[in-house]
Amino acid sequence: MHLVKLGLAASAAVAVLTTPAYGQNNLRMAPEGSEFVSGQFICVFSDRYPVLPNGVGTEARFVARDANGQVGHVYSNTIRGFVVRASEQGVRRMLSQNPNLAYCEQDQVMRVDPLAPPPGRGPNKDDGGGGDSGTSSQTIPWGVARVGGAGDGTGLTAWVIDSGIDLDHPDLNVDVGRSVDFTRSRSGAEDESGHGTHVAGTIAAIDNDFGVVGVAAGASVVAVRVLDRRGSGSYSDVIAGVDHVATFGDNGDVANMSLGGPYSQALNDAVIAAAATGVQFTLAAGNSGADANNYSPASANGTNIYTVSAFQQGDSWIYFSNYGNPPVDLTEPGVSIESTYKNGDYNTLSGTSMAAPHLAGILLLGSVRTDGTVSGDPDGNADLIGVR
Repeated sequence: MHLVKLGLAASAAVAVLTTPAYGQNNLRMAPEGSEFVSGQFICVFSDRYPVLPNGVGTEARFVARDANGQVGHVYSNTIRGFVVRASEQGVRRMLSQNPNLAYCEQDQVMRVDPLAPPPGRGPNKDDGGGGDSGTSSQTIPWGVARVGGAGDGTGLTAWVIDSGIDLDHPDLNVDVGRSVDFTRSRSGAEDESGHGTHVAGTIAAIDNDFGVVGVAAGASVVAVRVLDRRGSGSYSDVIAGVDHVATFGDNGDVANMSLGGPYSQALNDAVIAAAATGVQFTLAAGNSGADANNYSPASANGTNIYTVSAFQQGDSWIYFSNYGNPPVDLTEPGVSIESTYKNGDYNTLSGTSMAAPHLAGILLLGSVRTDGTVSGDPDGNADLIGVR
C-alpha cells in the first residue's frame, strides 16, 4: 500500500452520525495532518437498508462499479461494509448513486506505541531487557504483582490484535492453528516487531521455572496480525482483524488492541459490534498525553469494552498516557513492564500498550475489581486501578 504522510495527527474528534443520510458529502477524508492510504476507502452500508452477512460481498461489488473501484476486505460480522480501492471522485459518485451506503472513510494508518523499540532494534540493557532476562528463574513482573499476581489461565483464550506473536516462544501457549495474518506478510502471523509478543506475555506467559509469568498464566493466545514489522498498519486491516474475532471468538474470550490512531467511526463501530458477541475488548488509551476521545479504537464505548490508561510504580500517573472518562474505564501498570519478546526473547517496555493486556488477563480470569486510584491524573478524575 502507498502511505502518504502529512505530519502530526489531528486532535479533533469526528462526530458520530447515528442516522446518516446518503450523498457524495458522506465521504470522510482523513483528519488533516494524519497518515492515510492513498486511493483506499472503508465504506459502510446503512442500517436503513439491511444487508445480510452473506450478501455483503455481492452488494459491495455491485455498488463499487459506480466508483470504478476494486473491492478488498469485506466485513460481514461487525459493520456491514467493505474496502474499495478507487479515486476520491469515484467514491463520491458511488455515494451519490447508492442510498444503501451510509458513509465512506478514507483509510488511515495506525501505529503501536512510540515507546516500543524502533525497527531493527532488539532488546538490550538500555531497554531494560536482555537476551538472558529471566531465563535462569521465573520473574514476576511488577505489573502482574500489582494487579493481584498470576492466576491459572488454562483453557482460556485471548486474541491479540497486534503485530503477531512469536509462534514458538517457549514461555507462551500460542494457538497457532487459529492464528491469522491480515498484512499479507510472507512470515504469516509470526511477530516481526516484538510488540504483539510482549502484549501476549503480559496476558498469559506460562507459570514455569523460567522467563516471566502473565496475569492469566498459560491461557491460549491467538495471533491476529494486523501490523507489520515496523508496528504500523491500515485501519482496514485492523477492522478485518476485529471482524475475524467477532466471527471465531467465543463468549468469555478477551481480545486486546494495543494500537491506535486518529478517530474512525468505522473502527469504533466494528469494535462495538464485535464486543456485542460476548468477546470482551481491552483497548490501549494511547500515548499522546491527550484526551482519548480523539483516538480510535480507544474512544469506542459499549458493553464488554474497556479503555485502559497507564500508571507507574507508586500508583502515580505517567505523563504519556491518554486520559478522559469516558472513554477510559480503568488504569493498569504501563511503565517498565517486563514480558516476552520476539525470537524467544524478553524485553522491558512502557506504554498504554503494556497496560491494556494486564486488564485482558484479569478479565479472562473473571470479573475485575478496583483497588484505589492513581494520583496526578490531568483531567482531575482519578482513574480506578483494576485488579483481579
